[in-house]
Amino acid sequence: MPDALGFSPARLAAIDRFLDERYVATGKLAGTSVLIARHGEIAHRGVTGVADRERGLATADDTIFRIYSMTKPLTSIALMMLVEEGRIALDEPVHRYIPEWRNLGVYAAGTQRTGFRTTPTKRAMTVVDLLRHTAGLTYGFQLRTNVDAAYRAHKIGEIEKAGTLDDMVAALATLPLEFSPGDQWNYSVATDVVGYLVGKVAGEPFEAFLQRRLLDPLGMSDTGFHVPADKAHRFAACYQPTAAGGIELQDDPATSSFLAPPAFISGGGGLVSTISDYMKFAQSLLNGGKTASGERLISRKTLDLMTANHLPGGVDLPALSVSLFSEAQYEGVGFGLGFATSTRASKTLMPGSDGDYFWGGAASTFFWVDPVEDIAAVFMTQLIPSSTYPVRREFRTMVYAALDD
Repeated sequence: MPDALGFSPARLAAIDRFLDERYVATGKLAGTSVLIARHGEIAHRGVTGVADRERGLATADDTIFRIYSMTKPLTSIALMMLVEEGRIALDEPVHRYIPEWRNLGVYAAGTQRTGFRTTPTKRAMTVVDLLRHTAGLTYGFQLRTNVDAAYRAHKIGEIEKAGTLDDMVAALATLPLEFSPGDQWNYSVATDVVGYLVGKVAGEPFEAFLQRRLLDPLGMSDTGFHVPADKAHRFAACYQPTAAGGIELQDDPATSSFLAPPAFISGGGGLVSTISDYMKFAQSLLNGGKTASGERLISRKTLDLMTANHLPGGVDLPALSVSLFSEAQYEGVGFGLGFATSTRASKTLMPGSDGDYFWGGAASTFFWVDPVEDIAAVFMTQLIPSSTYPVRREFRTMVYAALDD
């Protein structure tokens, strides 16, 4: 019962009512799914609306969602497993594993059409730079510089990715960095490169390593890089906002590219999952790196390292970020090895705890883990872009407002 876990049942119920009245009934979202756990037990599960408006398919506990950048924490854990085994180190230069990146330069002038002029980096890009987004890479959708324009030309990091992961790594060898590694923070394709490193170091395809070492032990049977035919009837539609304040179909689940195994295996944003599956992962983090059955995935101290703030100088994101977009609020927030982390919760102007950590996805999904309060929470919906509404902030606020112990 929620009250036995320190929650007010009435206030938890108010979350579903709020989501239904504010977002679903007004046509801003098709449907939502929430899952909240405390002390290792489910405190609240709620669904609203529909997963597929065009077909009238109700949101259900087993609805399959595109989780996009919520793939990143799983990919980062996979790499840190190899770090624990001594097979790769955080301070190693990336060019040790991608030799063609040895002489990457920093953008100075030029365009994709005219050619680029570069200056040397101050130091080599390291593995930790990839994990914390200080590598000098970018996303094409940032719409900010000539470098990210070149990413768009190559279809690097777009929602629909061209070619293969190997193709992306080869293309990046021909493009300049946005900045010298370690100088700034920029949300980027770096975690896709992390997935590439996992495959290269492990000696097996990244997706096979992820399945064997993480998804199978956690029992995440509905999580993968595509939706199998026998589960396609559970796949949600994805929407985008209209100028009138409603939504329109962005990706039809009947014709989606997610219905077939992709050529590009994206460790930065390629997974689909269910809310129950993702809670298994979130709860394993709250368990200090153990599955529900007690199997050790990663050590408690490695997880402590991952969830610490790794931004140079210990600053928060506003001091270092050049991005126009990421899945995090900035004030009071640092970045670890695959997660954003609250360095000073009061500066975020949201309830929370120093040291809680989180991330979200492009289709407005979100999760966080609060070790102080022993809470894990997951929010699922399907609306691109995730910046459309503050629903994730509102959900987080209402979860903490429901605490009653």
